[in-house]
Amino acid sequence: MHTHLIDKFERIGARAKLNIIPEQVSFGTHWRPEPRRFRGMFSLDIQKDRKGEYFLVNIPEGKNLELDVLDVQVKMRHLLLMARQDGNKDKFLCGHDERHWFTCAVPGSSVSNVLTAMNELRPTDVRDSLPFNSLKTRDRLRRRNAAFIRQGEWFFIPEPNLIVPERLILTHEPISRGRGKPHWLENAYRSGGTMVRVCNEYPTGLLEDEYKALLSQRPSAVRWNWRSMMRDAGVFATGNVSHPDHATIDLRGWHRVVMNTEHKARAAKNIVFLD
Repeated sequence: MHTHLIDKFERIGARAKLNIIPEQVSFGTHWRPEPRRFRGMFSLDIQKDRKGEYFLVNIPEGKNLELDVLDVQVKMRHLLLMARQDGNKDKFLCGHDERHWFTCAVPGSSVSNVLTAMNELRPTDVRDSLPFNSLKTRDRLRRRNAAFIRQGEWFFIPEPNLIVPERLILTHEPISRGRGKPHWLENAYRSGGTMVRVCNEYPTGLLEDEYKALLSQRPSAVRWNWRSMMRDAGVFATGNVSHPDHATIDLRGWHRVVMNTEHKARAAKNIVFLD
């Protein structure tokens, strides 16, 4: 059933393994246990064995699920996968970026191929900008052009007129979408946002009232290595931006930091691998 997917992944130079999850087998007894939140549902993951990285496609048995590859771009080493289930059509961009294979959910109902998927993943601030719309198609696909510099899921948009007082500049500042390894900014400036308490158990943060309510219910949670961060703040960066899975980039002058649009996709919940 779905074995045709393996051939499509091979066309972009990738390996794929299908993990069929039996309906009647208890959680944790099949060969590759899923995280508990993925039990009984289709999901995509990036795993590694002695041969290197591969795509793991977790397929629940007995579910009305159809998987199809809508587009394969061999030279780009990207493909667009569609999962159809319960009347919903979810799209996933799978490919190679710099050093590693990746997969991400794509928002938007009109996405039909790799190029439209890549465009839909770009933040609105990028797509609506004059510099971006004046670029040729091949230049829009680059990680560095006149409109932005990209590192993974983060876009850095030039802000040549921004002046930041030295006392407000933060150094060695992490940015994260809540899970996975953070990207580190050499110099950063945060404007606005809401303060939240963050720890490994609550990577997206708790408001102060939520934090206090948790401690009243579980006093031991005070030892969970909490730190204060700003949620939904405007973030700007200059200098080096580093991440263990990506080449370090050098931002000359201040740039606005914007995340891609994957978080807007309904199917983002089906992605296991993040960074």
